[in-house]
Amino acid sequence: MFQWSKKVVKSVTFNPGVADESLLDVVERHLETEPDKTFSDLCKEALWQALCVPESVRPDPQPTSTATPKPSSGVGEHIADLERKLADLEERFFTRESNRLGTMEQHLTQLSQQVAQLAMMINQGSVVQLPTQSKGSEVFNNTSMPASTVSNPYKEEDPLISRLSELVDDF
Repeated sequence: MFQWSKKVVKSVTFNPGVADESLLDVVERHLETEPDKTFSDLCKEALWQALCVPESVRPDPQPTSTATPKPSSGVGEHIADLERKLADLEERFFTRESNRLGTMEQHLTQLSQQVAQLAMMINQGSVVQLPTQSKGSEVFNNTSMPASTVSNPYKEEDPLISRLSELVDDF
């Protein structure tokens, strides 16, 4: 078995990230509330709990001037865990919403361009064709229309286009 020297020093690294920074803040606040405890004591307690070591095997905690009940440390850890989860959730939420906002802005720009093109075409009195129509849908439309409609598809004026042209003219 591994032989330990009298004192072994291990280090804990906190990386620059939301989770580590929030954990470090919680640790600092916890140590401020319990000035007799050290970071080493806190790490040892967390390791004992994380490794599920029974309390009968654990060393007796060093007496402190103000005895704090056991549940408060569990509550503190639970709060730290919740804060870490909340920070992670906020980060994912803001990333997702930022992506959605970018997509919506692209769609709005595209729609604005299409509306401007339609307005120009209506003012010029030319035939409106949607630029996003695929060849497959054109073939489907041509084959499904009767011959009389295909020869002159714009006999009747579309009421929506006439109303839009009146609005554009008034504008």
